[in-house]
Amino acid sequence: MSPLAHLLRGGITAYQWTIRPVIGAHCRFVPSCSEYAKEAIATHGAVKGAGLAAWRILRCNPWCAGGHDPVPPRRCDSP
Repeated sequence: MSPLAHLLRGGITAYQWTIRPVIGAHCRFVPSCSEYAKEAIATHGAVKGAGLAAWRILRCNPWCAGGHDPVPPRRCDSP
């Protein structure tokens, strides 16, 4: 993983240990949005993973049913 990916995952872990216990875990999706973000960054890299995580957070609202939403697998570009 790139240094940026490590930095982003560290920030997410810090959020999980400090802020999340205070505000509570009320995510509509499984896995939670922060776990999704960590997995997306590990799978797709810092830029695309952060984009996937941002899209997921935008979908986490009262008008969305939620449910099981795994990180999409990485595409193989080889023939």
